[in-house]
Amino acid sequence: MIEQKFIKQALMKYLVAKFLEEELDRAGFVDVDIQRTPMLTRVNVRVTDPGRVIGKKGKTIKDLAQELTTRFNIENPQIVVSEVENPNLEPRLIAKKIARFIEMGKKPRVILHAALRDIMNAGALGGEIVAAGKLAAKGGRSKALRVFAGYMPKAGEPTRLVKRAHVTAYPKSGAIGVRVSIVPPGTSFPDKVITQDQEIEIPNIIKQAADIDEKQPQAFKAKTTAAKEQEEEQKTTKPGKPSSKKTQKRRA
Repeated sequence: MIEQKFIKQALMKYLVAKFLEEELDRAGFVDVDIQRTPMLTRVNVRVTDPGRVIGKKGKTIKDLAQELTTRFNIENPQIVVSEVENPNLEPRLIAKKIARFIEMGKKPRVILHAALRDIMNAGALGGEIVAAGKLAAKGGRSKALRVFAGYMPKAGEPTRLVKRAHVTAYPKSGAIGVRVSIVPPGTSFPDKVITQDQEIEIPNIIKQAADIDEKQPQAFKAKTTAAKEQEEEQKTTKPGKPSSKKTQKRRA
C-alpha cells in the first residue's frame, strides 16, 4: 500500500509538470517543485517571464490554480512563481532554443557550438549537447552530432548532480532529438575537486563560435511574401463568366 502511494504521488508530479510545461511554454517554463503541507499544496514554478504566469490582476495564475484543482484533485494549490537567474544554465531553455533554430533551417553544428559557448561563459563546470536524427537534407540518413567542454561525469552517483533536458525538433527533413547536459557552477564531486581559481579548458572552436541570427532566412521570407501577394491577387481578380456557344460561333 505504501509503495502504491509513492507511485501515485510521483505520477501526479509528472503529470502536473507536463501540464505546466505546455501551459507556460511562452513564459519560459524551467521546472516545478510540489510541496504538500496539512493546510495547502505549494507549487513552486521557475520561469523566465513571471509576468506571463501571473497575468493581468492575477487572472492567469488563478485560472491555473483552478485547473490544477479540477484536473489533478490538488486541494488548495498555492502557485509561487520565481524568476530564473541565468537562463544559460538551464538545460531545458537551451534545448528549446536549439530546437527552434533547427526548425528555422539554421546549420546544426553552428547552433550547438554557439549554445555550448554561452553555457561555458555563464560559469558552468561542464556542458554537453547531443543532436541526433535527420540532420542532413531530406531523405538522408540519421546521424548524431555531439559537442562538449569541461568536466562531465558519465556513470555512478555524481551523475545525479548533472542537470539534463531533452527536446525534440520537427524540421522538414524529420525529427531531431536535442539533449543538453550541464554541470552547474559550484558543484562538488566526490571523485574530483574543482576549485574556483581553476580554469576550465574550452576548445578554440567553441570560443570562436559565431552568434546565431534569430531572423528568418531570406529565402524563407521571399517565399512567404510571394505567396501572400499571389493570394491577394487571386482575391482581387474575379474570374470571368464562361462564354456561351452562340458567342463562340459568332467569333468564328
